[in-house]
Amino acid sequence: MTQSTLTAGDYRIDVDRTRVEFTTRHMFGLGRVRGTFQVRDGHIHVADRVEESVARATIAADSVDTRNAMRDATVRQQYLDVVNHPDIVFSSTGVERVDGDWVVRGQLLVRGRTRPVDLRVTDVRDGLRATADCVVDRYEFGITKMKGMTGRRLAFTLDVVANLSTQYRRSF
Repeated sequence: MTQSTLTAGDYRIDVDRTRVEFTTRHMFGLGRVRGTFQVRDGHIHVADRVEESVARATIAADSVDTRNAMRDATVRQQYLDVVNHPDIVFSSTGVERVDGDWVVRGQLLVRGRTRPVDLRVTDVRDGLRATADCVVDRYEFGITKMKGMTGRRLAFTLDVVANLSTQYRRSF
C-alpha cells in the first residue's frame, strides 16, 4: 500500500470526486456487469492514533448505474427497494493493521439489514484520498431474487476524496 502522512482532523467526503464502483457476474456467471453508485454524504475523523479514526458514508441507493436503464430499474425496485430504503450506509467500527494493510471494519446497512464489512485500504495519497476494496454478499442482506441469473457477490472499489473541515467535529 502506498501511504502518505495523514493529517489528523475532521474531513468531509467530496461527493463529486468520490467514486463507488462495483463488478459482479450475470447470466449464470458468463457475463460481467460493472456499475457505480453516488455517495450522498460522508465524514471521516482521522485521529492522532489512526486506529481510533472513524468514518461514515451514505450512498444514494437509487444512484445505481450499470449503463442499462432496464437493469438499473430492476435493481432499484426489486433488489434495493429504494422507495422504502433510499440510503445505503457504512459506519466504521474500527481501524487496524492486517498483514501490513489498513483495514477499516464497519457495518453496512442495505435494505434495512446491517451486516459487517471490511474495507481493505490499498492506497492513501496526499491529503485524504484513499482507495479501498471489499466484497459484499447480497444474500446476507436478504437480496436473493434471480439466483443464478444475477451474481451473488459484488466486488467494490472505492476511491474516496475528502477535504479537511472544521464543520464536522465528531458529529457522527
